[in-house]
Amino acid sequence: MKPFTAIDRYVFRLTIVPMLGVFVLAASLLMLEKMLRLMEFVSTEGGPVTIVFRMLLNLMPEYAGLAIPLGLMLGILFAFRKLATTSELDVLRAVGWSYTRLLRVPYILTLLLMGLNFAIVGYWQPLARYGYEQLDFELRSGALGAAIKVGEFTQLEDRVALRIEESREDGRRLMGIFARIANDKGQVLSISAREGRFLANRENRNTIIFRLTDGTIVQDMPGQVPRVLSFSQHDLPIDLPRIEEFRKRGDEAREYLLPELLELGWSDAASPATRVEGQAAFNYRMVEVVMMLMLPLLAVALAIPPKRSTSALGVFVSIVMVVAYHKVNQYGQEVAAIGRIDPLLALWGPFVLVGALIGWMYFRVAFVPGGQAIGALESAYAKLMKRIRALLRRRDRGQLREPAALEEATAGAA
Repeated sequence: MKPFTAIDRYVFRLTIVPMLGVFVLAASLLMLEKMLRLMEFVSTEGGPVTIVFRMLLNLMPEYAGLAIPLGLMLGILFAFRKLATTSELDVLRAVGWSYTRLLRVPYILTLLLMGLNFAIVGYWQPLARYGYEQLDFELRSGALGAAIKVGEFTQLEDRVALRIEESREDGRRLMGIFARIANDKGQVLSISAREGRFLANRENRNTIIFRLTDGTIVQDMPGQVPRVLSFSQHDLPIDLPRIEEFRKRGDEAREYLLPELLELGWSDAASPATRVEGQAAFNYRMVEVVMMLMLPLLAVALAIPPKRSTSALGVFVSIVMVVAYHKVNQYGQEVAAIGRIDPLLALWGPFVLVGALIGWMYFRVAFVPGGQAIGALESAYAKLMKRIRALLRRRDRGQLREPAALEEATAGAA
């Protein structure tokens, strides 16, 4: 293989900048959309804000599985689109550089990103998904120390009800406290205090100390006159509720590493339903990675606009195709996992069809003189835009005529 030339380095620069930009943008948009829902969920459950970022960190591999192919394809597409719209591609073609030769550097990038994506979907993504589910479980169960909600009664255990008016210093200092404690004998303690703090109990880890300051205790016992006591400091022990341990990893197929999934899907010891689910998950991960080999061809096929045109329709079509194919694979995995269709047909069938379509589109652009991959769509799009511009011109002319007619009518009345 000949060493890289200046043209190869130029194509690399044109590709890498938009590729990284699209990857960061796509991942950021996906995470921001999820962040809003996570913040609402965490605030509802009363958990710490930091848990939102820990959960988002565990969602990054899932978003990277879509953002990496999308960034790769759009990076190559924008690079070849710039070459085409500036007539540099015509010059390169005239001096003997074919599309296949120009794709050397993009395919090297593709192979590197394929390896990265394989590691993500095969190893990092399952572990991160399990970590996300574990954080979700701990948040719902209170294992993360879900905060006491201000202005509401919180049931700490069966016999303790607590209400606070204000929280300061990130929950370390609680103001305006009311607590009600009951036991099996019918005795009730009603406690009000100016402020309080939660302290760890070194002697018993299953109990925490709630230290109250400047308050009153009303002790109510059946058949007796209630007693009222004032205190400057009072330690109230509170038993921590028992928290159920989270399940082990592997209850869902998407939490298996790729070697574990391969063993699960073709193991004679597993049940038929488990084998089908494992095969569907394995084929889904593999087809998502292998499909990246077709993305450079798709990018080139949709990057070249018609002559004397700067239409960006190919950019829109490319995004729709990649996202739609990703959703089709997800649906194929779900259908195959419940046994309605063979996993090979559900996942590799769409791959063959889309791959054949991309191959035909690339052949039209690279080997047919004047060929266009989406020529019919480009023609329809051009006609539609022409009609829209004509309607806008007519509207502008109508707006210009109305002031002129008004001036003439005013002059005639005068």
